[in-house]
Amino acid sequence: MPVLVQTITLEDAEKAVDAAIAKAGLLNVRATIIVLDAGGDFVLATRMDGAWAGAFDLALAKAHAARAFAAPSGAFTPLVQPGAPLFGVSGVAAGKYMTLPGGVPILHLSAVLGSVGASGGTPDQDELIAQAGAGSIATE
Repeated sequence: MPVLVQTITLEDAEKAVDAAIAKAGLLNVRATIIVLDAGGDFVLATRMDGAWAGAFDLALAKAHAARAFAAPSGAFTPLVQPGAPLFGVSGVAAGKYMTLPGGVPILHLSAVLGSVGASGGTPDQDELIAQAGAGSIATE
């Protein structure tokens, strides 16, 4: 019998995007928000009116990092600086992973159900936007 992997649904992703857009509005940020599932596959994305085009790639890379490592993408920022233990790791997988704040995993009992990535504001603003999205999904 196949093992079912718990992952987020399209409905979950829509909730996450709505919550992230609401937070971005409060912060006066025009962001791109991306939601990935447990396998790291694309579920949903939105680009708010006026968000810069380059934010898509950044939001996606932040979401990939959060999903792959089950940790906020920004947790790695101090570890990848010159002289730090993981310096150079951002070049892994052709730059697929972004180590700036703005990627947040969606966790349930230590399992990664997916992730939310956001880009368009400062790193701190992107982190708050992604946290709002990820936090909107009930993982009880």
